Amino acid sequence: MRFPLLFLLATAMLRADEAQILTPVPVATPQVKDPLVTSKFTPTASAPAFGTPSWFRKTFHAPPTTRVELKPPARLNDFVVDGKLELSLRSYIDLVLANNTDVSVERLSVEINRNNILRAYSIFDPLAVASFNSTRTTTPAGDVLAGATTLNQLSQPFRLTVDQVLPTGTRYSVGFNASKTSTNSAFATFNPLLSSNLNFNFSQPLLRGRGTFFTKLPVTIARGNLRSAEYTVENRILNLVSQAELAYWDVILAREDLRVQEQALSLSEQLLKRAQRELELGAISALDIYQPEAQYANFKILVSQARFRQQEFENVLRRFMGADLDPQVRELPIVLTETIAPPVETALDREKLIETALRMRPDLKARRQDLDIDDLTIQGASNQLKPDLSLTAQYGSYGRGGTFYQRTNVFTADGTRNTIVSTVPGGFGDALDQLFGFNFPVYGFGLRLSLPLRDRRASADYANAVVTKRLDTLRLRSAEQTVRQDVLNAISRVESSRASVELAKIALDFAQKRVDADQKKYDLGTITLYFLLDSQNALARAQSDLVEQSVNYRRNLVNLQRTTGELLAERNIAVQ
Repeated sequence: MRFPLLFLLATAMLRADEAQILTPVPVATPQVKDPLVTSKFTPTASAPAFGTPSWFRKTFHAPPTTRVELKPPARLNDFVVDGKLELSLRSYIDLVLANNTDVSVERLSVEINRNNILRAYSIFDPLAVASFNSTRTTTPAGDVLAGATTLNQLSQPFRLTVDQVLPTGTRYSVGFNASKTSTNSAFATFNPLLSSNLNFNFSQPLLRGRGTFFTKLPVTIARGNLRSAEYTVENRILNLVSQAELAYWDVILAREDLRVQEQALSLSEQLLKRAQRELELGAISALDIYQPEAQYANFKILVSQARFRQQEFENVLRRFMGADLDPQVRELPIVLTETIAPPVETALDREKLIETALRMRPDLKARRQDLDIDDLTIQGASNQLKPDLSLTAQYGSYGRGGTFYQRTNVFTADGTRNTIVSTVPGGFGDALDQLFGFNFPVYGFGLRLSLPLRDRRASADYANAVVTKRLDTLRLRSAEQTVRQDVLNAISRVESSRASVELAKIALDFAQKRVDADQKKYDLGTITLYFLLDSQNALARAQSDLVEQSVNYRRNLVNLQRTTGELLAERNIAVQ
């Protein structure tokens, strides 16, 4: 009964290791309901235990197809109104997260780090090795003790071993050996000879590699790499959302600029018609008509350029939200519902924003995580400097069986071979009874010391681990300095654009008053058409400048939120 209990114990440990390996690890993935990629296989690796139905399906069934199917963009039709794609900033960001190909790439890239955790657990995977050989040997006898003129022997050994490393660092192995040997030798007492052997061996490190901390160190490092990858993905998604929102405001800027140019074109057209009427009445000379005609043609060029520029920005917008992948949506006009809100007069606390950036920036979190991994690497390298002292122990049992031939003696008095007195039949069951009866035990213990008199590799590994920690610490400080500078620059741009908006409003007001004054002067005949046209051009430039400065303020505000790491939180985007 002892062997079944030991077998059940080994099976229980195997199941425990499997449960620990298959424990899910939280991975940072953006909350996107409709990924763009589906496949016929599960991307996350799994390791079913031997003997389970999933193991047989994974091992012997046909390999899964790896054909990747690309799904069409999702939810685009939800925002189609009257044949137009109507988008607010919130709905546009939702479409970017759901349909942007780069976001899907970042989400899937984390799975590699998740699978690396499963690979790190492989050091605890038990290994079973079974072997069977059958060898027939025929040799001429070289002496009388061979028992036959031509010695014919059949050897059939079988061996089964199970070897595993436990989380405590203990390495155990269970080996079962059985063999059958048949011969034509007249001196064989058992023929065939059936033997069995059961061995239990274990080795426990006492210095190097002792304890669960060092045995699970690769797993801990793999988990740290996973967290670092999560922060890296979050940082990339942060940048993608920032770029997508800037593209949204580029379209707003192009739309407002087109509106300003169209208004200027309409005003220029009215002035041209008036000049043509005055020419017909003889109020102006024929030489004075060229300037309003040139201004009208110039504004037509500006309107055409603004219209094509808007189309280019809209194509970029379609690329970000995946509308270019849908033939039914890619040609629909885009209507953006956001308006250019005036700047908010709030003071920006520089030190508080810098502190927020140092705390929330995902790229800084990834670098700090690298420092934690460096600490683990240093501890592992330090442990490798210790001598390898292990406690070893073994226990085994032996059994013998087969057909027994009882003889009178080896030789008779005249030197001929003896005769068989009796034959006792037997089989492999006799060998197993003796084996599991533990009637012939073998046991022992010992200490094994492996002491490198000079270990240059371990010393170099430890020195490199320390240098890597110093380098990563300096890189973190350099990154923090860069973040501080980026935040200060972003704050300066926000404040500068806010002031520019106010100045553009004042300039627009003066430009409008100048146009009104010049119009009255022109009606009274105190100024020529040239001055009126110049004031109208100045008004168009002032309107365009106000639009540009207002959109720049929004763009700089988005850049500030990206620099401080608050953009995802401000847009209610959860990365979990």
